[in-house]
Amino acid sequence: MSATALSQAQQLTRWVRRKGAAVRVLAVTSGKGGVGKTHAVVNLAAHLGAMGHRVLVLDGDLGLGNVDVMVGLCPTRSLADVLAGTHALEDVVVQGPDGVRLVPGGSGVSALTVLGEEGQLRLLAEVARLATPPDFLIVDTGAGIGPNVRFLAGCAQEILVVVTPEPTSVTDAYALMKVMALHHGERRFRLLVNLARSKSEAADVYRRLALAADRFLGAAVDLAGWVPVDAGVGAAVRAQRGVATSAAGDAYRALAQTVAGWKGGFPPKGGVQFFVNPVAGPEPAAAPIR
Repeated sequence: MSATALSQAQQLTRWVRRKGAAVRVLAVTSGKGGVGKTHAVVNLAAHLGAMGHRVLVLDGDLGLGNVDVMVGLCPTRSLADVLAGTHALEDVVVQGPDGVRLVPGGSGVSALTVLGEEGQLRLLAEVARLATPPDFLIVDTGAGIGPNVRFLAGCAQEILVVVTPEPTSVTDAYALMKVMALHHGERRFRLLVNLARSKSEAADVYRRLALAADRFLGAAVDLAGWVPVDAGVGAAVRAQRGVATSAAGDAYRALAQTVAGWKGGFPPKGGVQFFVNPVAGPEPAAAPIR
């Protein structure tokens, strides 16, 4: 971002203090696709909602969003309408299961694949205008190390990286942390090991990534939890009910309890942490993407 855009973006984030809310922003991301990231978002959000928290999920897999599909919703509007300037973010929020609200990301819209500075500012401005800030804003990013992923992860207070024991997933998860550490100044990541065959396998994946991040990136990696291989997950996805009710569901319930306990671990990160870093000043209008 340019210096001017950075200043504008920082001004937008005063909404938390203005509304007296302590919004906790969590970006859920992954180095590669197919690791169960979106299913993790849906389940984490559902269990946080069941605990009584107000939860808003922002589908940040822009252009290929499918959180709505996973929970059986068919919204008529999405972030594409917000970024085009035809609707406010509040207008596209839909009610999902377990009291969770959802901002659909839009699917098949090539203009969303790279937001650019203008799109980033509009998104931040619209989040700032939400009438009722949530307790948790969970951002489901796309996979990989593209510009949208880096922007959304950089805006969050906490980054939860979803990984599986597959070597390609572990390698790509490290690549994501490397980019965020070396080019965006991130120094802490949370890790969720999905599709693990045992607790020891999950612990091994965590140890490998934590040691590499500490040695080569100067970054800390904390194990947020692990989810076992569970046939119930596939059944939930196919039924479009999203939330697993089997062993995986128990693991996601434990993850939600862990995340809820991060209250002291959700401080603003500084200049790049736009969503909740309160800065005084007027909220500038952002132009639509053309």
